[in-house]
Amino acid sequence: MNEAKAERPARIKIVRRSLHGVLLLDKPLYLSSNDALQKVKWLLRGEKAGHTGTLDPLATGVLPICFGAATKFSHIHLDAVKTYVATLKLGVKTSSGDAEGGVIAVRNVAAEMTSEAILDKVCKAFTGAIFQVPPMTSALKKDGKPLYELARQGIEVERAAREVTIHKLVIQKLQDDELRLTVTCSKGTYIRTLGEDIGVTLGCGGHLTSLRRTATGDFEIVKAVTLAQLEAMSDVAREVLLLPVDVMLSQYARVDLDNENAGRFLSGVRRRTEVKDNEFVKVYGPEAQLLGSAHIKAGELIPTRLLSPLDIEQIQNMDSRLRGNDGI
Repeated sequence: MNEAKAERPARIKIVRRSLHGVLLLDKPLYLSSNDALQKVKWLLRGEKAGHTGTLDPLATGVLPICFGAATKFSHIHLDAVKTYVATLKLGVKTSSGDAEGGVIAVRNVAAEMTSEAILDKVCKAFTGAIFQVPPMTSALKKDGKPLYELARQGIEVERAAREVTIHKLVIQKLQDDELRLTVTCSKGTYIRTLGEDIGVTLGCGGHLTSLRRTATGDFEIVKAVTLAQLEAMSDVAREVLLLPVDVMLSQYARVDLDNENAGRFLSGVRRRTEVKDNEFVKVYGPEAQLLGSAHIKAGELIPTRLLSPLDIEQIQNMDSRLRGNDGI
């Protein structure tokens, strides 16, 4: 006897939209950066989206999500200076340098190890250019395989030390066995490795129990939105949160073109300019619309990355739509 098949609920088809801009997400704990990206993309129904730098699942904080034309400039932000706040548990060393790994060593933490004078010396020792050995739990590759995959197999390989820059380091004592690290650093800095190295310097070892990114470039956590807040918003309210595409180029010099030169620039044609040579330039058309990025060399404005005419039209339509909704 054939049993009647249970009816499956109809799948809801998501109608994607052409969105352009940057949303600052406060990434939650335990969610990967890619999962967070996909969730935000689904909530905003965007056609194309990407993020500007991975945060570990055990890390929280500001994660810029780029939509549409903003993805063309996301690579620029990978080099941005970043700020983190971390909690370092002293006396306990783990296999991963954070709370995810198993405990591999335990040592007593003497009160004098965390005296004000000692912590001041540690701050000075770890400020400026330093060398770090990347952790085995990182996404760096060895013979085409990510190190974290090798680590899961119990394989450890030799890693070359890499130079990074700690622009600012503040260490606050929370308890005798717990410190708060506030770190402003260059790209490629592993905060868990910094924490481990500080623990070694103090003579007791340690691992991170929390990590939060509070700033990346000009993007600060105070301007970020949580997934819960996004979920509670209307479509229009979510769209209003998108920062304009050119926030990705905030450090670039500005060049404005008239209608004729703007059209040729968008076609990839070099234009003569009186502006002095500059490696990083953002270019606008006669209606103050972003056309793309460029560099100036020997009196020529040379396109680097261009928005398409369709991108520009869609951005203008977005602006008109939001003005029509009074931004709410």
